Amino acid sequence: MIAGLFDRLFAAPKEGASDEDARLALTALLVRIARADHDYAEVEKTRIDEISQLRFGLSRDDAIALRTEAEGLEAVAPDTVRFTRAIKEAVPFEGRIGVLEAMWSVVLADAERDHHEETLMRMVANLLGISDRDSALARQAQEGR
Repeated sequence: MIAGLFDRLFAAPKEGASDEDARLALTALLVRIARADHDYAEVEKTRIDEISQLRFGLSRDDAIALRTEAEGLEAVAPDTVRFTRAIKEAVPFEGRIGVLEAMWSVVLADAERDHHEETLMRMVANLLGISDRDSALARQAQEGR
């Protein structure tokens, strides 16, 4: 399954990504963000599972299975651009702030802001077409929770 998705995500763009592909791409991107500080904490894994449950309506076990699959994909993915491309194809611009808020909630899950995570978040926001200002507002919304 990972090989098939990997082939679809990393091939030249054709049609829009399927919902399943976009779901896996988003989860892999959340994993990449959590791993950016080289400390992939249990609280971050739990937060990724919670996001999958809420965003995709998955059971706890299905969310864990999705994260596990995404961890494998993230580990072999050469760059972040293709993940963001799949998300851009599946999520209209208005919905991307919610995606960014989910990402910030993973960054903030361990109560530590690392410069590696923040650098990756700036790049991802840019790739998703979201301004630094809107990204800061998304971060502030998550800090307030």
